Order: sequence, then C-alpha cells, then structure tokens
Amino acid sequence: MHFSTALSFTLLAGIASANLAVAQSKEIPTDAQTVLKTVRPEAIRNHMRILSNDSLRGRKPGTKGFDMGADYVTNQLKAIGYQPAGENSTYRQDVPLRRWQVREEASTMTFLIDGKEQPLTYGKQFILSPTPDHATSNVTAPVVFVGYGVTAPELGYDDYTNIDVKGKIVAYVNGAPNSFPSNQRAFYSSSKAENAAAHGAIGTLAFSLPSDLRNRIETAAPRARQGIYRWVDKSGKPQRTVPAIQGAASLSDSTARLLFTKSPVPFRDVITNVQKNRSQAFPLNISARIKARTDVVEDVAGYNVVGVLPGSDPALKDEYIVCAAHIDHLGVGRPVKGDSIYNGAHDNASGVAINLEMARLFASLPKAPRRSIIFVGVTGEEMGLLGSDYFASNPTVAKNKIVANIALDMPFFFHPLLDIVPYGAEHSSLGRETEQAAEFLGIKISPDPIPEQTVFMRSDHFSFVRQGIPALFIKSGSETGNPNLDGTKLNLDWRATIYHTPQDDMNQPFDFKAAAKHVQLQFLIGYLAAQADSRPTWNKGDFFGTKFGNQDVVK
Repeated sequence: MHFSTALSFTLLAGIASANLAVAQSKEIPTDAQTVLKTVRPEAIRNHMRILSNDSLRGRKPGTKGFDMGADYVTNQLKAIGYQPAGENSTYRQDVPLRRWQVREEASTMTFLIDGKEQPLTYGKQFILSPTPDHATSNVTAPVVFVGYGVTAPELGYDDYTNIDVKGKIVAYVNGAPNSFPSNQRAFYSSSKAENAAAHGAIGTLAFSLPSDLRNRIETAAPRARQGIYRWVDKSGKPQRTVPAIQGAASLSDSTARLLFTKSPVPFRDVITNVQKNRSQAFPLNISARIKARTDVVEDVAGYNVVGVLPGSDPALKDEYIVCAAHIDHLGVGRPVKGDSIYNGAHDNASGVAINLEMARLFASLPKAPRRSIIFVGVTGEEMGLLGSDYFASNPTVAKNKIVANIALDMPFFFHPLLDIVPYGAEHSSLGRETEQAAEFLGIKISPDPIPEQTVFMRSDHFSFVRQGIPALFIKSGSETGNPNLDGTKLNLDWRATIYHTPQDDMNQPFDFKAAAKHVQLQFLIGYLAAQADSRPTWNKGDFFGTKFGNQDVVK
C-alpha cells in the first residue's frame, strides 16, 4: 500500500467529527444537515475493530464467531432505538443454509473423439460444480460451442442464433462481450446456466480466454472443492439452482483447446471472434460424458439481523428503505503469511460499521423520516448472496412495501472520498437522490473503472434487484487527490494481494475520514428517498426494471 497505518491513525486522531465538511443547501432540510455533521469516524473504526477481532474467528455462518458479530450488531441497534423486525418479535430472521460438495472419487469426465474415449484428470483438466438437484448425474451428449453463451436481444446479441442445443452439452467462454454496458455485462456473465437451460441444454462446459488468469481452474479449484451453499425452503428444496443442467464443468486452458480438436473453426479464430464480440455457435463434433456424485455435506443454521426505525408519516410509514450489509466472512482457513483467521475487516466489517453509524444518524433526527428505515445485517454473502436473497425473497415486512435497497460492501476507503461509482443509480429514480447527495457533499460521480470485475452482480443489492426493487451499491471511485497515487491501481492491487486473505485485518491504512463521508452519503441518499412523496421507480424501459420489475409494486 502507499500509506502507513501509523500515518492513517495520526490523521484520524486529528479529525473532529463536527468539522467534517458539509455544504449548505436550501434543498437539504436543516435537521438533516445538522445530523450529518455529527458523524463519528472513531465510531466506525471501533465497530470495525470489534467485528474483525481475532476472537470472532472470521465470522463464518454457523460458528460462535458469527453469533458474536450478530449479537454486537443487535445490541447496537437496540441501543440507538431500532425495534426488532425479524421473526417472532426478535431481531433475528432464520436462514436455513445447506452445503453440497462433489465427491471427486466418484466423479469423472471423458471426451469422446472419433469413437475413442479420452478420460480427463479431475482438478488439473477440469472441475465439476455440485448439482444440488441431482445426487447422481450421468450425462453423455454432443458438445456445441455457443461463444459467450449469452442471449441479449435488447443489445442485438445472441450466441444461440440458428443452433439447436436441446439435449446437448454447451461449451462457452467465461464473461460477456466487453461492448455491453458494465451492469448488463455483469448480469449476462453470471446467468449462463439459466440461459443454457432455457435453450434446452442439459450440461455446460466453461473455460476462460487464454489471457484471463483470474478464472483459471488452477485458481478456482481450491475454493470449488469447498462446495456450494444454497438456502433451502421449508420442504428442504434448494433455491437458486438450475435443475435442467445435470452436469457443469470448468475446463483448463489446455482442455479447452482439446475440446476444439474436431472443430470446423480453429481455436485461435474462435478466440479472435470472442474478443471482437462476434456471436458464434457451431457443433464441435465431439461428445462429452459427465458422471458426478453430489453429496450434502452440512446444514448451517444461518440468520439475518433485522431492525427497524418506524417512519413518522401515517401514510408512508408502512413503506421501507432497506439498508443492507453482510456480517459474515470466511472464517478460519488456509494459513497465509502465518495467519489463518480471515478477519474480513474491509470485507465487510467496514460496510456493517458504516451502516451502523448511518442507522444512528437516522435515529438522531428530531423527527423520524417519513418512510421506515430497515437495517439488515445479512448472512451468507460470501456463500453466494444467500442471506440477502432469503430476506428479499421472504421479507419480514410486506414485499411490495419495500421501495428501495441501499447496500454497502467493501466501499474502499484507502484514500479521500472524492468520487464514487454508484452501481445501479442509472437504472432507477434513485439516481436523482444519488446526484443530489453527491453534489451536496462535493463528490463526483464516475463510471465503473473495472467493468471486467462484474461488480454489479457480486453483492447484496442484486438480491433486491432480482425481486424488482430499485437498489444501489456505492463504491469509492479512483480519484485520490494525489497525482502520484492511482486509485484504480490501488484497488486492483488490494484485490490481488489482500482480498479474501487473513491480511484483511485492521492493520491496513484505512482513511476513516473517507469512511465518515461514506456514512454521510449513504444517509443522505436514504433520507431523500424516505422523504420523497413518491416511492422510487425504475427508469422507463430500463433493462433491470423490464426484466425484474413488478408493475404491481413499482408504479
């Protein structure tokens, strides 16, 4: 990093919270302006220090450490006057989680080329994803290449044009065309199994471009071998699965090339077409056999923490702005540099800490906002957005009364907050509140600097988007105020060296003044949405509003 921890804390010590800059504006009520000035950088630091302490051992769902973190959040909500909004008049909403794992010794994959079998080596040439809907799978079918595996008619792109994949296995490249807008690119990168099933496929083979080192199976295999989690309904049925897909594999680069042994198009030309965003589909003239055994490994008693600050307007208090951040992290795992506790200070003790301070600002208003404010500390984000998906699918209040979601996860405050990337703001009327709040605080709005990271699909706000609820997910931008410090490089370096390692602890150069500004921004956006006469709406013709928006809910 380019800062020293000691310098960061020295700067923090010199910050008086009342002196945090807040512009004067006739558009922001005086009460809100006054409350904004009371934000406490030291409180954010203290929340983070407690939540990421070694004693919580990484806050993995189902462990004592997660319980300790959830208890801390619950007690903080009680102390500032939030009422229980979980189940049975408590602050808790149970989220039943289950983990599935591939039994490797009972799972194989073979290519059938010119009538000859070519067995592949598990973990080196391929890895299989668990299939929760199928304890055993045995699929043999011809393989069809379908480019990126994307169907996006609104963007004039379809890899399945003029190809029949019913009863077949489809092979596709990870990612989506880089010509797509950032958030649509994220969506289509993450919804390929569903699209394959919709076209009748029964299996999938995924591989990365030779230049894409992030998704190589050498990197993915260790985590893939830990299995997958899903939440289950009351009958024990797993949710967010694709039952039609009976076998799903990821291939190494060399195995992907082998897949094209009999291809009518050379592998190098296929890659060139992919890189030029050209849709393509054709039979590969080989077959694949996938035999898989998927075992239930464990059930986890997950739960969310939910509190509410009731609104003050009799006509609007039964509508809700939901502010979400995930409490969980990865627990204890493989030692890195002599440390095995994955503390998750930035991911996501920081988001919880900022939301707790934001919750306090709402509670400090002389009069509560017109709409009610729900704080939800969710579980299982690291397992696949499970706690937020459970809450958004089974909310503890009427679903059609949840009018907006503002989520926070790893906002990245390692430099002053000069600009933001507000994922989701361009899709709904929440963009207006975002612009107003940012302008008031003197913060610029910037485009996504790392669209290849598909950030829009990777945190809890998307669980609400999927339910047709306008949502925001804000991260700091790349401006640092220092011409010698590249904010994008700093972000990418952190992701490459610290993200999801035990080094994500409090021994990092956090800028708590920037964190406090995140609080002010989140509070002000939520406040403006809570005070507005009309609930937030999707923009006319918006991609996500059209795909997920319920017109009976969003008016």
